[in-house]
Amino acid sequence: MAKERTDPSNIQIIYEDNHLIAINKRPGDIVQGDKTGDIPLSEILKTFIKNRDNKPGNVFMGVIHRIDRPVSGIVVFAKTSKALTRMNAQLKDKSFQKTYWAIVEDKPKIIQGNRIDYLKKNEVKNKSFVTKGETTGSKRAELNYSLIASSDRFFLLAVSPITGRHHQIRVQLASMGCIIKGDLKYGAKRSNPDASICLHARELYFIHPIQKTEIKLIAPPPKDELWNFFVKSVS
Repeated sequence: MAKERTDPSNIQIIYEDNHLIAINKRPGDIVQGDKTGDIPLSEILKTFIKNRDNKPGNVFMGVIHRIDRPVSGIVVFAKTSKALTRMNAQLKDKSFQKTYWAIVEDKPKIIQGNRIDYLKKNEVKNKSFVTKGETTGSKRAELNYSLIASSDRFFLLAVSPITGRHHQIRVQLASMGCIIKGDLKYGAKRSNPDASICLHARELYFIHPIQKTEIKLIAPPPKDELWNFFVKSVS
């Protein structure tokens, strides 16, 4: 991982208190350690908080949820074990709600709807596939989507996943003919220059695990010409 990616000063914090910290993840950053051996955000945040707050001991940083490496947007971490346990419970009962923005290559045939598929993961290829109905090893995947803006070549969808499956948004949109810009793995015509895909975790809603207040977070997408166009289009 490049040095600038491990520099805590480059992290964009969008929310923090004694129990949680939320950042706007850049494409290319990894949330949790994997086989690449690159330093994950969870470890970078530990170092950042330890140095900033002059903490003498170990810093707790619980991974609540993850988004794919080429995806940008909101990721929330727990700073205490109690917060982690309670946030995990919200994930299970689906009160932890996420909305993504996706720039896709083709307009959906139906501009707003609900999509249910059964997905099966291929571990070797690190890729998921839509199966013909429920089969051995497949998992039910559901999301809601709507078309919210258009350019002369691309279309912006708001996507709210109801389930959390491997590459769910990417494979479900591709299966309905709406391939995400830059997502070569699922059929995009070409890659993005920075190897990102145009999928962004835009909004996150949950109940604060300790204070019990409603929290809604919004993260700006990456600053490039196309994302800037769509931000202006929906503002």
